[in-house]
Amino acid sequence: MASVCPPAASTQPTLPSGPAVFKTVPYAFILPEILCGTWVWILVAATSVSFPLLQGWVMYVSLSSCLISLLLLLSYLFGFHKNSENWKVLDSLYHGATAILYMSAAVLQANATIRSEVGSNSPLYYQLNSAASFFAFITTFLYILHAFSIYYQ
Repeated sequence: MASVCPPAASTQPTLPSGPAVFKTVPYAFILPEILCGTWVWILVAATSVSFPLLQGWVMYVSLSSCLISLLLLLSYLFGFHKNSENWKVLDSLYHGATAILYMSAAVLQANATIRSEVGSNSPLYYQLNSAASFFAFITTFLYILHAFSIYYQ
């Protein structure tokens, strides 16, 4: 008589909910993404958007990414995902696409920084643009880390 083995338990990791979001990689990257992205938006806004064509895109990407990431963070905190595997795909696609958009925004912000160095604006605008460029590249890196680390859980 053959022995009957119990069904194997699911080996898929569960998605975090509540405060566990802040302790689990890659979901712990969401809050730094929001904070660094907010700094980008604040610093560019402090320059009075000297180069509207360049910095308008930076403002759009940083503000929309902050808001969508905040909604994603809240959905994880309140457990709206109900441990669905589709949330991992959504999360990865969102962070991958946002990383690409942020890279374009970071490059445009770096261009605005270079232009503000020789412009008639005060040195303060150059310093603000430099800080915005720094935070834009840091935020890009965080989004890239988040997008790729989902596959290594």
